[in-house]
Amino acid sequence: MQMWLKAYLPRSLFGRAALILIVPIVAIQLVVSVVFIQRHFEGVTRQMTRGVMIEMRHLIAEVEMEPTLPTAQLRAGHLAAALDLMVILPAALPDTAVDRRYFWDWSGREVVLTLRAGLPALVIADFQTDPRRVILLVNTRFGPMQVAVERQRVSASNPHQLLVLMVVASAFMTLIAYVFLRNQLTPITRLAAAAEAFGRGRTVPYRAHGATEVRVAGAAFLDMRARIERQIEQRTLLLSGVSHDLRTPLTRMKLGLSLLPEDEDTDALRRDVADMERLVDEFLAFARGDAMEDPVVVDPAALLTRAVENAQRAGQAVTLGLCDGRGLVTLRPQAVTRALENLIGNAVRYGSRAEASMVLTDRMLRLTVEDDGPGIPKDRRDEAMQPFSRLDAARNPNEGGGVGLGLSIAADIARSHGGALRLGESATLGGLKVDLVLAR
Repeated sequence: MQMWLKAYLPRSLFGRAALILIVPIVAIQLVVSVVFIQRHFEGVTRQMTRGVMIEMRHLIAEVEMEPTLPTAQLRAGHLAAALDLMVILPAALPDTAVDRRYFWDWSGREVVLTLRAGLPALVIADFQTDPRRVILLVNTRFGPMQVAVERQRVSASNPHQLLVLMVVASAFMTLIAYVFLRNQLTPITRLAAAAEAFGRGRTVPYRAHGATEVRVAGAAFLDMRARIERQIEQRTLLLSGVSHDLRTPLTRMKLGLSLLPEDEDTDALRRDVADMERLVDEFLAFARGDAMEDPVVVDPAALLTRAVENAQRAGQAVTLGLCDGRGLVTLRPQAVTRALENLIGNAVRYGSRAEASMVLTDRMLRLTVEDDGPGIPKDRRDEAMQPFSRLDAARNPNEGGGVGLGLSIAADIARSHGGALRLGESATLGGLKVDLVLAR
């Protein structure tokens, strides 16, 4: 029951707050209008109808006592004038002896029930012929007698004005509550938008305002964001110094090796220096991430095309597949290009050829790199995206493999764009399929 109810409840905080506000108002209106007002006016209607019923009994009794029809008509006329009634004696019988009233006339229903219970001579009660009067047809020994009674004498007026006033007042109070509720929830919405943007690597202007609790949460978020930005900045400055310090001795080593005569030992040392440079680049790329780059609006199809063309110029066997969807996306182009380069490099390292494609929708951008290599077992795909993770000896850096950072760098870049990195099996090439999903 609880799970069934959750499917129909609003998911947003504003929708739930509005529901909490509207439900009590509607419930109060139903209780007041149905339970109290309806019962109250039905009781008043029964009481007023009993008064008219007593007058009808007296009228019928006086008419029955007269010896002839003319005297009965004269007596009925005098009593009708005194009781403010309209009497016709004798009256014509209708074709069908059925009460006539509208189905929504609840007070008329109470009038009929009360008269039927206390006036056996009643034949027909007509509420439709004249909306301002109730026409009653009763039996007498001189024939049917028609009596017209003012409607306001037998039933209380329907509480339309009170109901309309309740609805208008409730709508006005709901509008005021809506404006107040919107003002209270707007700071929470802005805080959520700022937090979501920061999670995607974007810094949007935000100022804490609203209720005290929301201000405290906003101030805590601003402090947290400032601390994270300072840590990223300090890490970037540190890595810049480390990069300079490491590359200087590597450059001296390369220069020294270039002066040595060519033999097997110097060739091996040059390969070792090249491996060291590549490892340093991968370490720095992993630690640096995309902190130094601001998001810009780019064409993802052109970005993917450039990445594939650069890989082809480097001698990598990669082709450009289907690019489904056109449009512009806000992202960090250098970081995404670095992620694509890592994915393409992994694909051609462990397979003979690779293919890169793209799908762009209203909510996400999916960049896909597929290869014809051995792939990664399903139960080890999460492990493969961990930093410094190498699943087999073939990926040993001393044997030309990586250091286990290519997928980790791509995963970090995807998370910084509000997306994720997904590993699967290629349906076309049969190897590994990597989806770089970025939120729009």
